[in-house]
Amino acid sequence: MAVLKVKFTKNKRDKLAQILWILNWVSVVSGIILFSLGLFLKIEIKKRNEVMAKGDINSVPNMLISVGVIACIINFLGGKICYDCSDANKFSRWKLVMLPYIVCTFCFTFCILVGALMCYTMRNELEESLYLGLRDAIKFYKDTDIPGRCFLKKTVDMLQIGFQCCGNNGFRDWFEIQWVSARYLNMASKEVLDRLKSNVDGRFLVDGVPFSCCNPSSPRPCIQYQLTNNSAHYNYDFLTEELNIWVKGCREALLDYYTAIMRSIGIAALLIWLFELSVLIGVRYLQTAMKNVLLLGDPQGESDGWLLENSFVETAKYNINIIKNLGKANQISTVSAMTDPNIDVKNTNCGKTNVPTKSIPAA
Repeated sequence: MAVLKVKFTKNKRDKLAQILWILNWVSVVSGIILFSLGLFLKIEIKKRNEVMAKGDINSVPNMLISVGVIACIINFLGGKICYDCSDANKFSRWKLVMLPYIVCTFCFTFCILVGALMCYTMRNELEESLYLGLRDAIKFYKDTDIPGRCFLKKTVDMLQIGFQCCGNNGFRDWFEIQWVSARYLNMASKEVLDRLKSNVDGRFLVDGVPFSCCNPSSPRPCIQYQLTNNSAHYNYDFLTEELNIWVKGCREALLDYYTAIMRSIGIAALLIWLFELSVLIGVRYLQTAMKNVLLLGDPQGESDGWLLENSFVETAKYNINIIKNLGKANQISTVSAMTDPNIDVKNTNCGKTNVPTKSIPAA
């Protein structure tokens, strides 16, 4: 029994073909939107590629870009097909193309759904990439004279100023690394030498942060050094007073930024998927209705259209059997006394010439 069978008149078939022709052109625009969203996300990721570890974070924008290009091609072809389907004579040349086109479009719409879901599942990979990338960027912050790393100081400073953040997880990350270059340390100073000797690795560690961590909205001058020493500053309490530096870590700030972008892109992709799915359903109805018109031989008459010719279970069994028998199409049984009904099919009396014909009764 057909699933969701609908009866179409000639006028309804023509209107459906015209509406689908318009919707396919709208789908071309939606493909351009998907392409643009993927390109925008790829550019935003590339902007801060220096503070991200290499990984699969570009899989989502690459997926959206590919799907957008395919959407433009498929829907452009679909618009041409739907335009010709208003005429039964023109439909005959698309008759063999329609079903493969519908299958390809179904796979394409499924890819849109996958791309939309990937926008919501990418957070963990992005968080790990940001954690590792920011850790290395902060570690090499002081290497302003080393080729390949000299740009990291400016990158980290601009990042902390732009996103109002400090460190990887927080401002305390700067306490654990030497972020002051050795060229700016006075090696004749006893304080500097004592601090270098007090550390096992010989690093110059201070409880301070770079200037880019300062909050310009703070009412008091920025306190960059000796943040945990209350006696070093007037009227200052490290535990109770609001610090005049950014408290949020840059990993959290960037993660919130990219999550908001991907959430918006995911919603847009889901809406486009629903729209493409509705267009696909309409094309399926048009294909089955026009096919039945050709079978009936009356272009002006009514015809039935459906989503599936049989039930879901029967259709699934039929397709599974086709897949199972794909490899048996060109096989020849070599085992004696054994036959396979899918392979060795005996021919009927197709080659006989002495088959008596029935006499035609006289009028």
